[in-house]
Amino acid sequence: MWRDPGTPADSFYQVRPECTDVPKTKFKIKGGKTLSVRKWQSAFTTEGYLDIGRTLGRIYRGGVHPSIRGEVWEFLLGCFDPKSTFDEREQIRKGRRAQYAVLKEECRQIFPLVGSGRFVTAPIITEDGDPIQDPIVLLEANPEKGLASLPQENGASYISAMVKEEDHKIIQWKLTLHQIGLDVVRTDRTLVFYEKQENLSKLWDILAVYAWFDTDVGYCQGMSDLCSPMIILLEDEADAFWCFEHLMRRMRGNFRCTESSVGVETQLSNLASITQVIDPKLHQHLETLGGGDYLFAFRMLMVLFRREFSFGDSLYLWEMMWALEYDPDLFSMYEDPDSVHEKADGSKGKAKSIRQCGKYERENMKNKAKNAEAPLPISIFLVASVLKDRSSKLLTEARGLDDVVKILNDITGNLDAKKACSGAMKLHKKYLKKAKQT
Repeated sequence: MWRDPGTPADSFYQVRPECTDVPKTKFKIKGGKTLSVRKWQSAFTTEGYLDIGRTLGRIYRGGVHPSIRGEVWEFLLGCFDPKSTFDEREQIRKGRRAQYAVLKEECRQIFPLVGSGRFVTAPIITEDGDPIQDPIVLLEANPEKGLASLPQENGASYISAMVKEEDHKIIQWKLTLHQIGLDVVRTDRTLVFYEKQENLSKLWDILAVYAWFDTDVGYCQGMSDLCSPMIILLEDEADAFWCFEHLMRRMRGNFRCTESSVGVETQLSNLASITQVIDPKLHQHLETLGGGDYLFAFRMLMVLFRREFSFGDSLYLWEMMWALEYDPDLFSMYEDPDSVHEKADGSKGKAKSIRQCGKYERENMKNKAKNAEAPLPISIFLVASVLKDRSSKLLTEARGLDDVVKILNDITGNLDAKKACSGAMKLHKKYLKKAKQT
């Protein structure tokens, strides 16, 4: 039987010609498997209601066509309710765009470079709130043009604002701005997209506004890797911001830090528990090497395998994960959490349709009746699956933590996103089965 070999998707995410060591993208657009524009549009009624159940299986089988990825992701991440109409979504979009404009203007009033097309990579303030007297900070993005390149109001307001800052929230925010800039210039630098200054600035603006919006988490390294795909897939800056913000609702626990711990430690601890159940020999070996805290897997969980896959393959992996985890109550959980709690108590509201849920979510629903704990994200099982696949190599060749890191670094560009997801699903089933027996 003839099988469609697929069309490479690299043309959608062009790599700079001088970057020759970038992993090749394995993801291909396949007729009958990849969610196409036609199939996506046909999943909507004339009013705009989306039969999301029809699309989840196709996303898992063959990913999403790059030309519609942004709008599909908005549903997968819970920005919109599939049970809403075109008009209702348009109203929500307008409201969010207006809200983003207000947030961005607040930031611009505090630091005029926001929205100017420029950004900083050097500190602008001390921890005590004293300004760092160096207007050259403003000119980093255009060093060849000098002060004349600055719009007068921006240059004047920055220089006149060089007074001691007393507001703790503003000090904390300003302290992150140069770190965001340093990360922005390092993020996806192999892509042609980021040769344009305006795209680098857009990424900086969104992350700066997010740090102001979510003061509890602020900005941490790794967020630029999660945000970058959003501005490539969604042209409107406000839409990209809210899509990133919805992804952060899933991920922010990993980035929340206290004086004694980093949020991702909870997931690393869960990873250790899973490995102990499904591969006790490997877990024991890692503990013997001093890796029982599983910190070597820190990066995979923090940035969702962005470094282990090519840019195109990491997007394919993400949408498969989100399709598998999809919960049709996601939008309601974010917008009206009380109604979801009421539904869970059975006091009112219609139970969610299992057909509208992702495959992983269905497994968790079956298990929920017997287990009161919140289900673990599929990303932990993905990492566990990678460790399981490298188990024999780790057991025979790893004589120290450096060897563990080296063996795991060797997977970069060699992983298959679809196989990794399938492995995670099998492991999840196996784990639930074994956990029941203990």
